[in-house]
Amino acid sequence: MASYNKILLLGNLTRDPQLSYTPNQTAVVDFGIATNRKWSGQDGSQREETCFVDCRAFGRQAENINKYLSKGRMAFIEGRLTFDSWTAQDGTKRSRHRVTVETVQFMPGTGAPGGDQQTVNTAPDESHPVNDDDIPF
Repeated sequence: MASYNKILLLGNLTRDPQLSYTPNQTAVVDFGIATNRKWSGQDGSQREETCFVDCRAFGRQAENINKYLSKGRMAFIEGRLTFDSWTAQDGTKRSRHRVTVETVQFMPGTGAPGGDQQTVNTAPDESHPVNDDDIPF
């Protein structure tokens, strides 16, 4: 049976990206993004909810996210949903879903060069490496 795993998010970063490196020197950046939804309730009142999503990117894309995005900046994220599970220090089982970023567009006013939309495409597992010529800035 075929399956499909694609996530599209447009929102604002909830915290500054945190860059680190794996033992083999692959860049990894973790950040959060918030999306808002507005609607009218049955009583006519305006309502709003915010969804907070953890995101992770790899490679050159991770370095660019760390360099050009910061808390409050808007970004369009395309990726896939991944599931992490681990045992906490107190022995309890923990888990969470996270978006593994495949493409990010820095939206206008995000501090990207020229203030225009910038797109960076890389595969998070780096099976599709990107040359410097492929980066739009």
